[in-house]
Amino acid sequence: MPFRNYPKRKDHAHTAEMFGAPAEEAAEECLVAHIDGGSRGNPGPAGYGAAIDDAKGHRVAELSDFLGIQTNNFAEYSGLMAALEYALKHGHKKLKVISDSELMVKQIKGQYKVRSEALHDIYTEAKKLIARLEWFRIEHVLRHHNKDADRLANEAMDRGMGKAKLDRANAYEKPPEMKEVRGFVRGGVVEFVGDTLPDGIFVTVKPARKS
Repeated sequence: MPFRNYPKRKDHAHTAEMFGAPAEEAAEECLVAHIDGGSRGNPGPAGYGAAIDDAKGHRVAELSDFLGIQTNNFAEYSGLMAALEYALKHGHKKLKVISDSELMVKQIKGQYKVRSEALHDIYTEAKKLIARLEWFRIEHVLRHHNKDADRLANEAMDRGMGKAKLDRANAYEKPPEMKEVRGFVRGGVVEFVGDTLPDGIFVTVKPARKS
């Protein structure tokens, strides 16, 4: 799918500001979101993370979620979507995004086209959310400058993979081994001698010879 430009505005300076103006122009009221996403297997168990600070550098949110089986690129875009949705939901119109995904950054800037069919929908949705902002900037950094977002993405993958392992373990867990217990009937009620059975167990009682 060819890259679709953002809707043209009469104020060309505003359009340029959204993608390339110095950060100082939007320092006031501007959120800064470090985002990351990853997949263990590509595709494989995936998750994203977004660490969001206010203009003064105070942490206002840490977002992360497990995405199931997805690609690295989809997970990166999911981190971007989380940051955009958070900003708009909380009434912020200025957002700076920092990511260690050079591919995604260049795709959002229009320097690379999105050729993956799997990314078309999430890419288009991200563009729509960006268009609702008054000011937007996205920058690429090396991974060691994006540690908080990387940590959150890995925590999301750990949570998701741990739950899957637990579910599989429970699915194949052997039922407890049934044991023979002894008892006698008094007034129509079976009274156990020694060991008992757990609640909820259905039993069939067969008469046995008296000891």
